[in-house]
Amino acid sequence: MKQKTIGIVGGGQLGRMLAQAGQRLGFKVVVLDPTPNSPAGQVADKQIIGSFKDEKKILELAKISDCLTFEIEGVNDAILEKIAKKKSVHPDPKVLGIIKDKYVQKVFLKKHKIPVARFVSISDEKDCIKTGKIFKYPFLLKARMDAYDGRGNYVVKNEKEIKKALAKFVGRVLYAEKFVPFVKELAIVSARDIFGNIESYEVVETVHKNNICHIVRHPADIPDKTKQKAKKMAQKVLQALGGVGVFAVEMFLTKKGEVLVNEIAPRVHNSGHHTIESYSASQFEQHMRAIASMPLAKAESKAKASVMINILGDREGKAEYRLNKDAEKLHNTHIHIYGKMETRKERKMGHLTVLGNTVKEAEFKAKKVRKYISI
Repeated sequence: MKQKTIGIVGGGQLGRMLAQAGQRLGFKVVVLDPTPNSPAGQVADKQIIGSFKDEKKILELAKISDCLTFEIEGVNDAILEKIAKKKSVHPDPKVLGIIKDKYVQKVFLKKHKIPVARFVSISDEKDCIKTGKIFKYPFLLKARMDAYDGRGNYVVKNEKEIKKALAKFVGRVLYAEKFVPFVKELAIVSARDIFGNIESYEVVETVHKNNICHIVRHPADIPDKTKQKAKKMAQKVLQALGGVGVFAVEMFLTKKGEVLVNEIAPRVHNSGHHTIESYSASQFEQHMRAIASMPLAKAESKAKASVMINILGDREGKAEYRLNKDAEKLHNTHIHIYGKMETRKERKMGHLTVLGNTVKEAEFKAKKVRKYISI
């Protein structure tokens, strides 16, 4: 029997963990990334060096792959759509087209009666002034495309800040969102197979600083009623999209107990990294199973609680990973380093997951371990 080859567009940390999961399932994995010796390229069977948007390189990847997937939204979805007519590409490039433009994504969600914050398209300064009067201040000015980890967001606090906000987004297409005074940020990672079956992980709480995820708490400390509401909403999103693979649905929980969808990621997600240790099958395994037309595994929790902390760069320069020997003595601690050669402030260089009997216990230990790591 011929070994199946999975092609991944993108060679970052998500591609790395996908490649490792795919190889454990017996697949050969090839990645496309512009950076030589990329995080995923270090562990994959082969790396093609080239841009995510380079048609020739994507076709080269497709030629040697039985199935294609991607770990980042900023890819050439037009060429993926052409390839999908002859070969499996998951999630469907048409789904990617809906999600990668955040304004189009919000229109799609609203159309399917999935609750979101109020939003409006923005063309110029006049639109911003009008939005400020309607939404009140503060409101969020956002880039519609190529925005992640908060890099495409600006909180406009008053009318005087509008020019400064627009100057940050010169040449980019924008939209605005009404600010949601949430009490918690939640996320659910789910997998959908080719038959429409869905497996979801528990709802988690994500803690962000400067729009970058720092901590993921599993499970989220919210009422069961809210968990069920969030889970049903995530499943409704997946059913509406109809894609195959893993999707993450990020949400806001308000003081009134409302759950609003913030964003969808058509891929494995930072909020699901804890599943490598805390579940019988990780989000990475589920994604590879789904896109390869395999049955999904039953996602069963192996821990009462877990906490994931991102290991972020705190300086500029060559990465030099150091681990205090005391960290290795801590039970149920799992450290993942992504193999990035250069570090910079707030760059995701790795993550650690700690299992425990309670979230409080796991978080205390995780923060302690983080102090033992320099990179």
